[in-house]
Amino acid sequence: MDSIGRIRQAFCRGGRISDTTMNALYSPAVREIPIRSTVEALLKELELLARHSSSLFHAPLEFSNACGATIKLPRFLFTGPGDRGSFLRVGIFAGIHGDEESGVLAALDLIQTLHRDPAPALGYELFVYPVCNPWGLSRRVRWLKSGADMNREFWRGSSEIEVLMLEGQLMKLAFDGIIALHADDTSEGIYGFAKGNQLTRHVLEPALEQSSRYLPRNFDRSIDNFNANMGIIENGYTGILGAPPTQKPRPFEIVFETPQAAPLDAQIKAHTVAVATMLERFRVLISEAQNI
Repeated sequence: MDSIGRIRQAFCRGGRISDTTMNALYSPAVREIPIRSTVEALLKELELLARHSSSLFHAPLEFSNACGATIKLPRFLFTGPGDRGSFLRVGIFAGIHGDEESGVLAALDLIQTLHRDPAPALGYELFVYPVCNPWGLSRRVRWLKSGADMNREFWRGSSEIEVLMLEGQLMKLAFDGIIALHADDTSEGIYGFAKGNQLTRHVLEPALEQSSRYLPRNFDRSIDNFNANMGIIENGYTGILGAPPTQKPRPFEIVFETPQAAPLDAQIKAHTVAVATMLERFRVLISEAQNI
């Protein structure tokens, strides 16, 4: 079955966990939270901004199935200053888990910040996917509507619609870098997963250093059941969002985690500073490599 066929089947068949069961697990008071209206307002603001911008573009992903149902994933493209013929292309993903709103708000804040001051995006095309799991975000739950953990479904033959839509983007755009923003409810400090390009660790390290001005760094030797060194993990779970297995050369791939129990404003600041630092550091490393 092709991807479109799997999408239609997934959208029509219902989920592994029904709405009734999911609703029983989470009371209306928990599901109906201010974050939903806040994100919707910010998205509308950015959509309006994009209409009159020469550097910011709003191009949401959309799929309508044979059952008449439609799913949309917000997507923004920001083009920084510089020679567009030699731009580096980076994908920034947030809201993969619906209960991790700090990354969503940080991604939206990053777009606004860059529109005011595009200098950190010099030489970049940034594709920003701020709400990868809109159903989960609207209910403040980790999972997709089916009950699946979205971040265990990539490149495993998944029939989850959101996963297939993003896999299509990852294949088509062949990013030079991939950044996923998350929050960990078991960590008391910031940390990150470093995969892909051999430069990745050197991109993540300064990002952790700069972000530690706002939140403490996790120096534990074991984080999330993985061996860690100075807040950096070089292994990871199977099925997390990342580049296609066949992509060559490999992009840098970073999962940046904030402690979910920390103040929301501090998490947002840590995320945005981390992304800006990653972009600056990767640009420098690529420039130095080209001059060798």
